[in-house]
Amino acid sequence: MNTPTPAPLSAFDKARKGLWTSLQKHLDTVYAAEKDFRAATAFTTSFPFSAAQTEPEQLADYQQQRLYLRDLFIDETNQLDSLVKAVRTKSYQEDEKKLLLLMILGYIDIADSIFALLDTQRPSKLEKDEELEETTAKFERVKNFVRLNIKGISGLLPKL
Repeated sequence: MNTPTPAPLSAFDKARKGLWTSLQKHLDTVYAAEKDFRAATAFTTSFPFSAAQTEPEQLADYQQQRLYLRDLFIDETNQLDSLVKAVRTKSYQEDEKKLLLLMILGYIDIADSIFALLDTQRPSKLEKDEELEETTAKFERVKNFVRLNIKGISGLLPKL
């Protein structure tokens, strides 16, 4: 007996499968960074914490893990921005674009909860970080843009 050969994947199916694989890899990286960051903050349960009352080794480990998480946040935000723009410019059907954006939004929501640690689990005195502030604003714009496109602009307009 001959087994039927599967039909070749459409461009959208290839994109969906590739996006799923990519998002899983990114999640693995983000979860690993979260685990390391939380381990570096295990010396306290009270945030913001006093850096002056922290052992120098603990503070150095914390700063190293914070810097890694911060840099990962910047990289992920830039990649998300490019990815969302790419989805919007592809010639997929609107429902297909919404499905891809919904997958991205799921990742964004998970990543957002992890990257929020940069703001919540920090020392009481922290130098101003303009790049982090700009990235946080960009991340919010990307997240809001994705939500808007999933809902659809027509869904926001009053019915006439």
